[in-house]
Amino acid sequence: MKVVILAGGYGTRISEESHLKPKPMIEIGERPILWHIMKHYSFYGFNDFIICLGYKGYYIKEYFAHYFLHESDVTFDFRNDNELITHNHTAEPWKVTLVNTGLDTMTGGRVKRIQKYVGNEPFMLTYGDGVSDVNLTELVEKHKLYGRLATVTTVQPSGRFGALTITASNEVKGFQEKPKGDGAWINAGFFVLQPEVFNYISDDTTVFEKDPLEGLAKNGELMSYKHEGFWQPMDTIRDKNLLEELWKMGRAPWKTWGLDVVTNNEK
Repeated sequence: MKVVILAGGYGTRISEESHLKPKPMIEIGERPILWHIMKHYSFYGFNDFIICLGYKGYYIKEYFAHYFLHESDVTFDFRNDNELITHNHTAEPWKVTLVNTGLDTMTGGRVKRIQKYVGNEPFMLTYGDGVSDVNLTELVEKHKLYGRLATVTTVQPSGRFGALTITASNEVKGFQEKPKGDGAWINAGFFVLQPEVFNYISDDTTVFEKDPLEGLAKNGELMSYKHEGFWQPMDTIRDKNLLEELWKMGRAPWKTWGLDVVTNNEK
């Protein structure tokens, strides 16, 4: 199953870094967040990627053009016609298709533009700026079980601030550090989609989260996979610093590669 990653937005809310590079190339632990996302998919056996480019897309193309070289031990022998000798490498078994989907194309339009690369088969879709420890095997299994056109991973994000428990007489009874928000489940990305979903997308101006998803929901074709584990988008510098700190401390929940993942059939 191919994995489509939306990586073409301007990233204006994290402009401190996105003015230099596309948002998916902003680094966590000296690796682009895009790399972290792909490593997570690869851990579950999904290694065929289609990346939708837009803003500064050449930056992503150059990264993958040199990826094998950067991940290898090499010798440059200038005495012998500049011979390049590759000794060993640790590059992942990825197939990466990079598609220019337009500078100002909306999310739905970007998905529509890569239809020919997906073909007439189910595919996965996510955003290039958020990490999670979502169990992708379970996600696909649930999608197949539901038998609908689309499944979206949903989460209940924590509130931004801690909350106090206060009595009617204004006595503080407790403090909860960053509790869940208002109880609503939100779109966390990590979709599984049938090819019929392309029929819900009109053109470059289509926002995937609007008419397509709303149309699928109206027709009873959109299901939710509730994820109660870790999920964190990188919308701001504060988010970036949080992810960086978790990585440095060795407490990055999204670093599933190299770990044993327990299947939770309760979801």
